[in-house]
Amino acid sequence: MAQMGFYINMAICIGCKTCVVACKDKNDLEVGRNYRRVYDFEEGKYPNPAISHLSISCNHCEEPKCVEGCPTGAMYKRAEDGVVLVDHDKCVGCKYCQWNCPYSGPQYNEELGKMTKCDTCIDLREKGEEPACVTSCPMRAIEVGPIEELRKKYGNVNEVKEMPSASITHPNIVITPHKYAN
Repeated sequence: MAQMGFYINMAICIGCKTCVVACKDKNDLEVGRNYRRVYDFEEGKYPNPAISHLSISCNHCEEPKCVEGCPTGAMYKRAEDGVVLVDHDKCVGCKYCQWNCPYSGPQYNEELGKMTKCDTCIDLREKGEEPACVTSCPMRAIEVGPIEELRKKYGNVNEVKEMPSASITHPNIVITPHKYAN
């Protein structure tokens, strides 16, 4: 199987955060722990203000800093599809992965005392279904799939000015920027 990635279309995202709510619901996340977040970016000034939105989660990077920074080897990149996961048998909850990730992907679970994160809804994908964030988006602004297919279909943009440099981790994400996000 190929490296999985996300496609985000900022040009049509309305910032409704339905993807965030669907992810929280599917993963039973308490207040404060979010695997997917929507960032709002304001541009311009009166009389021509503009706003754009970026929905983002773990980018299942080529060079994940969370994996590099994990002292126990609990964070790892799954061989069959490149999805970055947490082995809870090895995780000690030190949060080094969270500190090292420029995208705030890993999230600490207070109850478990361990790290958790987006896994691209592996359980749903194994049943032939789409991740919760994808199916919930009313604008269809999120897709998941093999990153090479997404790049062929949508291009190679993997950062916008609001994001950390893609050179840090080489994220497996493709973005159609909003006209104000270039």
